[in-house]
Amino acid sequence: MPVELVERKTRPSRPARVVIADDECMFRTCLRQLLAVPPSVVQECYGTAVGAGFDVIGEASTGEETVECVTRLKPELLLLDMSMPRMSGLEALRELQRAVPETRTIILSGTLDKSQLLAAIQGGAQGLVPKACATDQLFQAMVAVQAGQSWIAPSLMTGLMDVLRARPDAAASAAPAQPFGLTRREREVLSFVVQGCGNKEIASRLAVSEETVKHHLTRMFDKVGAGNRLELALAATRNDLIT
Repeated sequence: MPVELVERKTRPSRPARVVIADDECMFRTCLRQLLAVPPSVVQECYGTAVGAGFDVIGEASTGEETVECVTRLKPELLLLDMSMPRMSGLEALRELQRAVPETRTIILSGTLDKSQLLAAIQGGAQGLVPKACATDQLFQAMVAVQAGQSWIAPSLMTGLMDVLRARPDAAASAAPAQPFGLTRREREVLSFVVQGCGNKEIASRLAVSEETVKHHLTRMFDKVGAGNRLELALAATRNDLIT
């Protein structure tokens, strides 16, 4: 179930410029063709409004090519595979964070273990999407990251939370536990968010309406200072907001 996002009030006037970095030529070709689908068709088929759509302006097959291509073209979005020859995707990401910090990166990978999840976020990735995910999740991730938000596939959320909880320095480095004025019901909703549940599933489990769930989320975003569900889940783990 895809992570749900707050819609942007303004839509871009031109397609977002994208670079695809993957060592598999066939995958790059398929992804380029997918991103060439007209925005109206994307919304009709996948239920996601993508504004003016996407324009693939470059491709790279190695980590070194990725750094050169992104530095030269300065796209808004980079779709990056972690497993790249000659320079790993993570090394390329760290290099690009210094050279082109305005480019926002979504990691697209076939396999991401728990340690890689945290390393990717610490390296500067704004999105984490498995290659095997549903197409609508990829479009939602791209829209969210383009809008300045963070996005992680629900299937990866639990693994990331496990890593954060297991960090040996977590207790020492975390800020003192702060309740942020969350109510008991808000903490219940928050526990399901950390598990990767969407609004519909949360509403079903708590026997409330989806509008009620959205109301709780909006209040929690304000109280915690989070911009989206990923940031809310990370704040919950770092500040011990749920048991």
